[in-house]
Amino acid sequence: MRFFLICCVTLWLASCTDRSYSPIYPEALEVGAPFTVFAATSRAQESDGTFGFRRSEQLSLLELTVSIPPNHTPGELKFGYANPKPKTEFTLAQQTEFNSFQAFETRLTDYIQQKKAGPKEVTIFVHGYNTTQNETAFRAAQLAHDVKLPGALVLYSWPSRARAFGYAYDYDSMLFARDGLEKLIREVKRTGAERIILLAHSMGSALTMEMLRLVETNDPGWAKRHLGGIVLISPDLDVDVFRSQMNRIEHIPQPFVIMVSEKDKALNVSARLRGTSDSERLGNISSIDKIADLPIEIIDTTAFSSDAASSHFVTATSPALIALLNSARSMSDTFGPEDFGLNVAGSSVRQIANGATEIALTPGTSLASESR
Repeated sequence: MRFFLICCVTLWLASCTDRSYSPIYPEALEVGAPFTVFAATSRAQESDGTFGFRRSEQLSLLELTVSIPPNHTPGELKFGYANPKPKTEFTLAQQTEFNSFQAFETRLTDYIQQKKAGPKEVTIFVHGYNTTQNETAFRAAQLAHDVKLPGALVLYSWPSRARAFGYAYDYDSMLFARDGLEKLIREVKRTGAERIILLAHSMGSALTMEMLRLVETNDPGWAKRHLGGIVLISPDLDVDVFRSQMNRIEHIPQPFVIMVSEKDKALNVSARLRGTSDSERLGNISSIDKIADLPIEIIDTTAFSSDAASSHFVTATSPALIALLNSARSMSDTFGPEDFGLNVAGSSVRQIANGATEIALTPGTSLASESR
């Protein structure tokens, strides 16, 4: 009970911060390094040009340039709101709006073709609960920059209320945003991308799975035809619901990776709010027994929680884990078209026949791409 009260007080204090406005500050590029994030959002555009929490049935299409501060440390994300400090904080430097999907596709196609090394790859990032448009852009840029994701980065920004006590609104928005995510994937596919990776965090994982379940019901095999891999990070999903969603997918895209941590405090709270006695969600499971028969890979990052700025996003905020991921020859190999593509040494690996692979990463683990 005491832990629950502390969490409530913390959430209340966080809700007092004005997160509604972050200016576009072109001067940031004079000191920071530019990072391009393409974005499609189902947030309604406000009179001041920003994209808030109201819902829109029409997707807005954007190209964002995020300025990464010169002394940025992997795993760290600092940003301001009304008064950004480009020397030390992530800052939105430019924003271009496209008036049609054709214009968006043309620009994205040109950007992909400029990437000479490796396959023509696009990673679509789907954010989680309680986040603004710009916060999501900063996090997507930080993660992609730090783990050296290849190809182009596209953000799907759905209408989160961006309030600590806005969980119910966000859940409804997540359901509202399913069609928009499907449409975005179809449009990205038309750019000629050779591989599309869907990377989702927290409640964004629930959105991803709900979208896949709906599409597969009407068009079996759609996921395999459109996606070259799925990665769910700290998924805020009930395990039984996840199983029912997976059962609707005729051919599960590979790799299908779930990154979990038993020390995920946010998911503990989410489970308690739902009356789950064991305080477990898919993203903080202590055993894979309930999903061991599925063709997925579970990456346990619990051991890296101690140096992570967020126990709910260890993958993006643990410097040690980021360094581990970067020890692979390239993230393109890591998220290869056939499987996760890694030799893992110094960690616990359990392979279930015709089912899941469980990898418990530990500090000191070495990763090396396999030859195939």
